[in-house]
Amino acid sequence: MISQVSSEQVIPKWQQRAAVWVGRAVLFAAVCSFIAVPVHLFAPDVVADVEDVIEFFGIPAGHTFLSAVYLAVVGSALRRGKRAALLWVLFVFEGLWLLGRIAAVGFLSVLIANPNDPDLKTPEFEKLGVGDLEWSVASLVVTLGMIWLLWRIRGAFPARLAPGTRRLAVGVLITGLLISIAVSITLTQVFPHTLHGQKQKVGWAIFAALGQSRTTMGGDRSGHNWVGLTVGFLSALSLVIAFAIFLRSVRRVRYLSQAEELEVRRLLLQYGERDSLGYFATRRDKAVIFSPDNNAAIAYRVVNGVSLASGDPLGDPVAWPAAIQRWLAEARVYGWSPAVLSASEEAAHAYVDAGLRALAMGDEAIIDVADFSLEGRTMRPVRQAVTRAQRAGYHAEVRRHGDLSPDALQEYVRLAEKWRGAQTERGFSMALGRLGDPADARCVMVIARDSEGAVRGLLSFVPWGVRGVSLDLMRRDPESVNGLMEFMVTALVDACSDLGVHHISLNFAMFREIFSDAERVGAGPVLRLTNALLTAASRFWQLESLYQSNEKYLPRWSPRLICYSRGASLAQVLLAAGTAEGFLPAPRPWTRVDTVETAERHAIRAADGGRFNAAVREQEHELLRPVLPDRRLTEQERIRRTKLAELVAAGIEPYPVSVPRTETLERIREVNDHLPADHHTGHQVSVTGRVTRMRNHGGLAFAQLQDGLAELQVMLTVEACGPEALRLWRRLVDIGDHVSVTGEVVTSRRGELSIEATGWVMAAKCLHPLPDKRKGFTDPEARVRQRHLDLVMNPDSLRMMRHRSTAVRALRNGFETRGFIEVETPMLQAVHGGANARPFITHINAYDTELFLRIAPELFLKRLSVGGMGKIFELNRNFRNEGADATHNPEFTSVEAYQPYADYHTMRELTRELLIETATAVFGKPVVKRPDGELDISGDWPVISVHDAVSRATGVQIDSGTSCERLRELCGELGVHVAFDLSPGELVLELYDELVEPATTMPTFYTDFPLETSPLTRTHRSDPRLAERWDLVAFGAEIGTAYSELVDPVEQRRRLTEQSLKAAAGDPEAMSLDEDFLSALEYAMPPTGGLGIGVDRVMMMLTGQNIRATLAFPFVRPAPRL
Repeated sequence: MISQVSSEQVIPKWQQRAAVWVGRAVLFAAVCSFIAVPVHLFAPDVVADVEDVIEFFGIPAGHTFLSAVYLAVVGSALRRGKRAALLWVLFVFEGLWLLGRIAAVGFLSVLIANPNDPDLKTPEFEKLGVGDLEWSVASLVVTLGMIWLLWRIRGAFPARLAPGTRRLAVGVLITGLLISIAVSITLTQVFPHTLHGQKQKVGWAIFAALGQSRTTMGGDRSGHNWVGLTVGFLSALSLVIAFAIFLRSVRRVRYLSQAEELEVRRLLLQYGERDSLGYFATRRDKAVIFSPDNNAAIAYRVVNGVSLASGDPLGDPVAWPAAIQRWLAEARVYGWSPAVLSASEEAAHAYVDAGLRALAMGDEAIIDVADFSLEGRTMRPVRQAVTRAQRAGYHAEVRRHGDLSPDALQEYVRLAEKWRGAQTERGFSMALGRLGDPADARCVMVIARDSEGAVRGLLSFVPWGVRGVSLDLMRRDPESVNGLMEFMVTALVDACSDLGVHHISLNFAMFREIFSDAERVGAGPVLRLTNALLTAASRFWQLESLYQSNEKYLPRWSPRLICYSRGASLAQVLLAAGTAEGFLPAPRPWTRVDTVETAERHAIRAADGGRFNAAVREQEHELLRPVLPDRRLTEQERIRRTKLAELVAAGIEPYPVSVPRTETLERIREVNDHLPADHHTGHQVSVTGRVTRMRNHGGLAFAQLQDGLAELQVMLTVEACGPEALRLWRRLVDIGDHVSVTGEVVTSRRGELSIEATGWVMAAKCLHPLPDKRKGFTDPEARVRQRHLDLVMNPDSLRMMRHRSTAVRALRNGFETRGFIEVETPMLQAVHGGANARPFITHINAYDTELFLRIAPELFLKRLSVGGMGKIFELNRNFRNEGADATHNPEFTSVEAYQPYADYHTMRELTRELLIETATAVFGKPVVKRPDGELDISGDWPVISVHDAVSRATGVQIDSGTSCERLRELCGELGVHVAFDLSPGELVLELYDELVEPATTMPTFYTDFPLETSPLTRTHRSDPRLAERWDLVAFGAEIGTAYSELVDPVEQRRRLTEQSLKAAAGDPEAMSLDEDFLSALEYAMPPTGGLGIGVDRVMMMLTGQNIRATLAFPFVRPAPRL
């Protein structure tokens, strides 16, 4: 059973603030008393005035060690919410002071009312007057107010006392005072000063031991001040110890139980990805407190009166605040100061919202496996360390603890203890404190062995959720090779793909930002001084070395913070943290973590017959198993799933491996297309198809089957198939199901060709209702996103896919019949080139290198031409990082072909012939489909130069020599927006793109483009300002392009160098310099004609549809994630 805090009373904010100020006031009085000890020797009047002001509020002030320590202990207990301390202040401080003030007011009233009373006329009383009465009355009123306030805020002091502390505290106090009195009497006997006689010596010694060393005996006789100070210090020490024992909080020796550990592990399995330190909450020297719904928890240990948690709260962040409030409530009840070590920024916000303070502590080093690489200059030290270990014959193995034998684990535990030597075992927030426990089977061990197989180093990592590991233990043989740790970390990274690990949490570096910033140029003097101090401290606490040992891996640094209560001192929290982490010795024996007791708890778990470990494994198996998310189903979807279950219950396989099928619907229609009405052929067939319509007429059921573009009616009668088969059909078959029907080919009374079923079999059960056949499936966006449904509901879409297949086959056959060889070139390229376009960029982790999805295969195909492949073509996918519209798709199919000893004229004729052949293959004749009918594309196609086409479009004659200024004016007149730095050829291309291409209808070849727009094209043989290139345009879209290829390697290098300079200047579409291609070209490429045709654009030209309709799956913007 999980224990919880019994009291979670909500304390008003004003009471909490008032409680803080009460503690501060008493502590302030303690500080004043400490200061007054030396000051009263030379300024007694000042000390007296300060004491009067403090005592005005009922706080007993003094200038002795005893009174100072007395107030300090009470104030500290008040700051920690001790109820006993509040009652002490209420009844001892304020109650006794109240009685004194009442007596003083009464006496002064009598004195002032009877000024001539001889009994009151003493030298001491004559000094008293109305002012003293007013002071006493004011103090009385203030004391009453203090008593009222302290009683009202008693709820802010819930901390209880431990049983038996009263008797123990009294015993300690009496013993300490007796020792102090004995010392005082002894010293006074030896150093009497002005005292005479045993009565004066003993009397003064007792007073001095009780803190009243100013007392005089027999007039003005007294002992030495130093004797009073000495024994006062001893008495104060006794009081501190006694009062500390009296106010000691209840300490529950309660650690993580088995039930609680299972709950903690459940939270880690469900939410453990958030915090790399979460698994350390399973340390068995911690306690745990849960939120009311058990969906969050905080693990902690009480050290030196500090309830010390570490890492983030476990579980669902939504439940964090409730768990934090329970933890804080428990700390208030037992008088602990709450604090948190190594909280993430997210958790720190939650703690701050709960009232704690946050302070930067350091950073955690995290290696993201996907980004880790030994390449690069900055990783040279790690790379050298790994190489050094490998040359020494070292090798590493990475295993889960559960995969290691018990004997091997025990051997590793022995070696870890041996290599630790006499050093203190450190760790609380980032160490598990156990190794080899069967419950930690998911932990990962890295074992380094030397060339002889001896173990030389160990790394142990605990799970970080499911996809990460966090460093727990690091050990190495002192005689092992230098760089062993780097070698083991690298081995772990290499094994992460097999382990399913994405992130590795390494060590924590305190003050990492200071060390890092101090290395930068311009670091200020304060930063440098701080860095120097921390560097000096690193000799004792490894601050800088931890930072340096992690920084070499170039990790991602994750900030970690320390959070603490506003009522606690940071020094107290740091002392507790240092004690828990093992950096500082425990100041009191009862604050140490009892390692023997911890070992006994481990033994108890191990001796329970393995039930706990079995429960852990069962829980991990259950929670790590992928769980199908709940789906919201419509009523129709639920009905269909019910029918699916009924099919299984009836012994009918809803998704059989095969079903009877002897004929296709299309074939049956072809053979039996002209049968008379009400005719029986006697021909038994088995057909398959999707049910698209259903209707019932008493003992007769009709259904329409669809298979591809063919449809056929099916009739089911009681006489032909039997009542049971008909009942199951009506009960279990829905529109959208695939069925196999066996029966005779017949015609109905109305002449409808049908299958009269004698039996049926479910081929595949459809779990979603199809759209209404009458309304259709017409939403363009839905048709693209659900192409499968579009093909079912819209025969035109299915027909388009078949036309595309025919067209691709015709293109491929056209090249092959002309002697072209089909080849394949890489999709992933190290250099993007072949066309001016923005590429897609990806990353290959194995080599830490950027790669590009190809925008064109041109450069690789030309390298094949250099090698003598002859006539070649490639029909494949290309990618360009651009938007999708009616004519563009980021990925598209194209065919590129190269023919030696040909030019762009040859490729023009080849293109025309291929496209006419393709149209004929698709439609049976050389036509293209348009919305208003068919257009014949047989015969020759127009060939027009680009400059002539632009001249016709603008009405102004231009040629290759037209000036840049005139072309820019022309663009301005026609509203064509152009950049200021374009060349004349680029301006002509802008006019062509805006005015010529969109206005073109019938297929037209536009030739002889400006040279600067075609870096891979041969210079025109007649005009050096032009390139031998043409573009084929039809119905407003470019269909293909061809060149007389540039084979001059010197000129090609010059042009591509210009392109690379543009890329370096920020042009994302400019081609990079492909040295492999240029080097291959220098081996001589014959005169060649090159051709590129967009297959998607060909389909657009043939069918009159936009590009989305011609593609099976065009790119669509991803749907938003819910």
